[in-house]
Amino acid sequence: MEGTSTSSEDPTVIWAVHVEVRLAPKSRRRVDIVQSHVRDFIHSSYERLALPSVLRGWEANSVLASSVERIALAESACPASSLPLDRVSLQIHTYQPSESDIIEEYSNGPASESGDQVLAASVCELPCRSWEGLWDSLFYPDNLKLKLLDYIHATFILSDANIDFNLVSWNRVVLLHGPPGTGKTSLCRALAQKLSIRLSHRYTQARLLEINSHSLFSRWFSESGKLVQRLFSNITEMVEDEDCFVVVLIDEVESLTAARAGAMAGTEPSDGLRVVNALLTQLDKLKHRKNVFVMSTSNLAKAIDSAFVDRADIIQYIDLPPREAIYEILRGALCEFSAKGILQQVTVPTLQDALFTEENPYGHLTDGDVESHRVREERIGKVLLQLADKCREQHLSGRALRRLPVLALARYINGGMKVSNTAASPNETPANGRIQTDIDVWLNAMMTVVNDRAVEHGKLG
Repeated sequence: MEGTSTSSEDPTVIWAVHVEVRLAPKSRRRVDIVQSHVRDFIHSSYERLALPSVLRGWEANSVLASSVERIALAESACPASSLPLDRVSLQIHTYQPSESDIIEEYSNGPASESGDQVLAASVCELPCRSWEGLWDSLFYPDNLKLKLLDYIHATFILSDANIDFNLVSWNRVVLLHGPPGTGKTSLCRALAQKLSIRLSHRYTQARLLEINSHSLFSRWFSESGKLVQRLFSNITEMVEDEDCFVVVLIDEVESLTAARAGAMAGTEPSDGLRVVNALLTQLDKLKHRKNVFVMSTSNLAKAIDSAFVDRADIIQYIDLPPREAIYEILRGALCEFSAKGILQQVTVPTLQDALFTEENPYGHLTDGDVESHRVREERIGKVLLQLADKCREQHLSGRALRRLPVLALARYINGGMKVSNTAASPNETPANGRIQTDIDVWLNAMMTVVNDRAVEHGKLG
């Protein structure tokens, strides 16, 4: 830690800062021209850059105003929250998200008499608009997201140097495992989206192929092997195009083990064993390709095939969100409600501000017991931290946390919405026609939902 701190303060260290520029759907401006204008705007408008942050004011530039939707500074490996411009190396990435999501789907063999088929895989063009913001909405301790990006960067450094695979080997395979609802699949999708942006200077196209592994095994004998072969034939065909970056996501990879173990025990057709062996063989072939990356998820770590685990360069446990991540998730929901007019306009303290106030309380009420803005923010942060503690005690997953505001609205707010205290009159509504509720109503409602959940789960025994 001391070494990292010294590096961040060393004036000779230049930090790479990634600037992500989202182009407008109809923009036809040359990428190099847009990048040049973005660079000029940053150098003329800022002396220090906050990391991460969304840049403002570029709309005054006619070229950017007609071509760009958003300019954002991404997270940095630098431990400091801001950097002077003279210690920054700007890495500008322009991208135009696809409006469509799935471009191709694969089923698990011929349909039954009822016509039922199970989706075995789908292909998505990247970056896609529906996953915009997904990366920023995910919170994990220990800079997990940056570590995954650093791993990918390391593989490209070695590949570009033509390192001998007989001396140093890597498989470009990552395994994320942990309890359900912790965001493993979402993290994989967000990482794929992020890579498609960061690698846009290398590849003109990027695609994500999602494999639902438990659907690889067809009820029709020998069809499973054919399906796997077809899937990897398509992957190989995609990878053959060196201008296309391909991310393969194998969801619920532990499903492979049951078929493999059952086949070896004689309780399942040997087709299952052939399927898994074929999959492992294909993974071994893909590792020699620069433009492919394999991610996998599992809810049952003990059931994961050991041969697959051995091929993973990174095996990362994704736990239930800690207190800090819970705070960020709930804060994000409240900020979104405020931005969309459902919640009164209010400043929800950042995690750093809330933790600082918790350790150094200094708030007080003004004359007439009317809260100042500062004291109100302190109180909101304190209550939100208490709610985060309660959620942690109940072992809420990320999926459950994101449902929490919905349940709060449905059960305790929707039927008796309270007009914001800042309204000019009791019957006044915002321009969008929705009554804005007070943040205290939301905080109390979410706390009640968490308490109700504890009671209901206690009844499960």
